[in-house]
Amino acid sequence: MPVVACNKCGTKNRVDLRQATEQIAKCGKCGAPLELGKAAETQTKPLIVTDSTFQRDVIDGSERPVLLDAWAPWCGPCRMVGPIMEQLAAESNGRYRIAKLNVDENPATAAQFQIQSIPTMLIFKNGKLVDRLVGAQPKPAIAARLMAHVS
Repeated sequence: MPVVACNKCGTKNRVDLRQATEQIAKCGKCGAPLELGKAAETQTKPLIVTDSTFQRDVIDGSERPVLLDAWAPWCGPCRMVGPIMEQLAAESNGRYRIAKLNVDENPATAAQFQIQSIPTMLIFKNGKLVDRLVGAQPKPAIAARLMAHVS
């Protein structure tokens, strides 16, 4: 877990970035919201996205491309793509972000983007959907489509 210093009181706080996606990280001493900035950018694991965090994490997130993996735990091909998402996240170096959306637990976002088959990988850039991959794909194919949108 990264350590983030509070801008208000200077206290150092350990922040669980996955939990911080669900709620605002606050300083343990003074309660001020923490700016995750670089701590979140250096994240090397896929970001878990929900219906409630999708707008903030994917659409409003940043100018970097976001690859959203729409999956379900019971889906065999999704489980094959999962390790590829982990690898791409570890290799991102801040150029792009990898996110995962469980379609069973987050049906509103899945319906919004008409996800009818999983795994489906959506690539967003500047808050807009720019590419879609449906079905299990090999890592080079996924990486090539993602890198086409990296500035």
